[in-house]
Amino acid sequence: MKQGKWTKNCSENVGLLNMTSVMRRQSSTSNENDVRMRNSRAGAHAQSADSPPSSPVPAGDRGSRACCFCCLAVKGTNGSQSGAGDKKLTGVAVQEEPPSVEEIAAWSESFDRLMRSNSGRTFFREFLRSEYSEENMLFWLACEELKKEDNPEVVEEKARLINEDYISILSPKEVSLDSRVREVINRNMVDPTPHTFDEAQLQIYTLMHRDSYPRFLNSQLYKRLLQQTS
Repeated sequence: MKQGKWTKNCSENVGLLNMTSVMRRQSSTSNENDVRMRNSRAGAHAQSADSPPSSPVPAGDRGSRACCFCCLAVKGTNGSQSGAGDKKLTGVAVQEEPPSVEEIAAWSESFDRLMRSNSGRTFFREFLRSEYSEENMLFWLACEELKKEDNPEVVEEKARLINEDYISILSPKEVSLDSRVREVINRNMVDPTPHTFDEAQLQIYTLMHRDSYPRFLNSQLYKRLLQQTS
């Protein structure tokens, strides 16, 4: 019996030694694998830090090219940089050849001469903008455009827009009209025609002639314009 117990204890001890050896080998292998993985990661980080980006076009280059395109777009919309035909006199862009000194001087002879001139209307409109009354010129021009239409559907649509933009009391661009003219417009809007706003247009034309036109002739804008073309 004692010999059997001794044999059993020996076999158990041998088993324990074998298990311990296996565990040590596994632990050693695991540690070696951890070391290899850490070394591999460190090498990958070092390589990525030393090597240039793999992208063929760096982000900086893309940004600079986009900026160049933006600059070209800005230059294209600027008459002075793109070589477009816009001329500038006293800070007002004119889409045609600048008026002659004779034409500018003629604007002071009559309001009709001023309003028949494309350049004259451009400078006068700039003056009205400085006085916060540009809507008078815009309304007058819209009425002129309406008179050129002969398509009933187009006439109706344009008349509706003019009424909303310049006649309605809710519009920030409402022009100053008396009650009689407003009643005429209300009747005409039932069946709009190219001449729906004729009376209103005449009233605004008269207002600009009597009120704004004399101030325009005495303004620094008009005086500088005369000096620059003389």
